[in-house]
Amino acid sequence: MSDILPYVLSTFIGIGLAAASGFRVFLPMFAVSLASYLGWIPMNDNFEWLSGLPTLITTGIATVIEILAYYIPVVDNFLDTISIPLATIAGSILFASQFMELGTFPQWALALIAGGGTAATISAGFAGTRAASTATTAGIGNNVVATTETAGAGLMSILSIFLPVLAFILAIVLLILVLFFGRKLWRKMKTQNSGIF
Repeated sequence: MSDILPYVLSTFIGIGLAAASGFRVFLPMFAVSLASYLGWIPMNDNFEWLSGLPTLITTGIATVIEILAYYIPVVDNFLDTISIPLATIAGSILFASQFMELGTFPQWALALIAGGGTAATISAGFAGTRAASTATTAGIGNNVVATTETAGAGLMSILSIFLPVLAFILAIVLLILVLFFGRKLWRKMKTQNSGIF
């Protein structure tokens, strides 16, 4: 049992960080970079670059720009069009970075499926929420969505590093909610579109 415990813990941290990437791409990377730079979390040799000062500064600047950009009308909608692939990449990298002694193929296969899949699903859910907000509030409600996403990314990043089991549970709940409400929204839109034609 003690042999698999590090892998289970790495999975919990990785899923939590991937979920955080679904909210914001750079904030979780900044959190991991800061935590590894300060020695709070160990870093796989292949991901040593994440704990370097250049990465810390770059992800810090990118985080501030990304957060502010989501409060600018039109720019927020453009960011939504590129957020899903970027979140998938970030989620995969952050998930993979948590595994110390795993072969390259299983590490990246798991990272793409679990990390990338989690990040993409949550990112798509919030992109849909922003689209609904734009349509129903003429974009006025988008600031509330942006604030919620930033808070979610920050909370999930912190929990993933310090309370990974709780972060994992929250990530699973988030995935279920996104899938449940996404399916409901899809059915509603399909019904409305069929009524038009």
